[in-house]
Amino acid sequence: MTAAHAPVLLPLAQIDKIILITRRTRLEQLVDRFNTKGQARFYIEHGEGDFADYQLEHDIYRKSLDQVRRSLDLGLELQVVDRSFIPNFNFSDRDIIVTLGQDGLVANVAKYSRGRPIVAVNPDPSRFDGVLMPFGVDQAAAAAKRCLEGHVPVRPVTLAHVQLSDSQELVAFNDFFIGRRTHISARYRIHLDREEESQISSGIIVSTGAGSSGWLSSVFNMADGLARFSGAAHMRRPDLEWEDPRLAFVVREPFASRQSQANLVAGVVTTDHPLHVESFMPSGGVIFSDGIEEDYLDFNSGVSAIISCAQTRAHLVQDL
Repeated sequence: MTAAHAPVLLPLAQIDKIILITRRTRLEQLVDRFNTKGQARFYIEHGEGDFADYQLEHDIYRKSLDQVRRSLDLGLELQVVDRSFIPNFNFSDRDIIVTLGQDGLVANVAKYSRGRPIVAVNPDPSRFDGVLMPFGVDQAAAAAKRCLEGHVPVRPVTLAHVQLSDSQELVAFNDFFIGRRTHISARYRIHLDREEESQISSGIIVSTGAGSSGWLSSVFNMADGLARFSGAAHMRRPDLEWEDPRLAFVVREPFASRQSQANLVAGVVTTDHPLHVESFMPSGGVIFSDGIEEDYLDFNSGVSAIISCAQTRAHLVQDL
């Protein structure tokens, strides 16, 4: 781990409870959809899919879950919570959080964690890359015990925050998308520092350092390809670390016309220099978080948004 990524020690009050966050497997979701495993098998195999892979993934996850639950018997209350309840779950200052799932589960939980330490456990390293998950199943208990010692090594992660003029707000671990639910062009006015203009585009992406290697990078890959095609200079995405107190934004496919401009199409956002966007969309305007369209705010005409860094960071427990 480089000096830039070296963990910092997060002081903790007394811990009373461990919250274990789980997710439903693909097989469980299929059974919910088709009522029985037999019908789910028929559907997958009829489409020439490999049902055995769904079963194997499920079995490995359930085995990992059983092992982690047993290992977290540390004399504290253990509460198991499915990821679907997290947006409405109230974490306490005396909780530590353990996630068992993919990287997306870590990102989803971090938005609502209120800065509580997150022990991210990879249930199946052969299947999941685990960029956000430094711990294996057999390391979960040791990592949780570190949190009980009063100081725990964590990597802080900057989150993005949006505040609407109607008092609604939302947090993102990776990025926000501001635009339309469909492929219809978004219409809005954008304002950063002294620059301001009306735009028609495919939407705006606002990315954190943690998310900058994802959706944001795909936009810069496209821009780089266009630059090489036209003989222009090489394009690079912003070099943001997870801890960076800045966000980066890009406007997708801005259209220049009599009613719209295409000059303010990328930039850096900070707490002192937030991004302002005013919706001109009569319906279908949204701001959604981390690529999850169900995690959204309506953003229609008459509503404005202020996007900046969240005051609270996520804290991912690290292994020294």
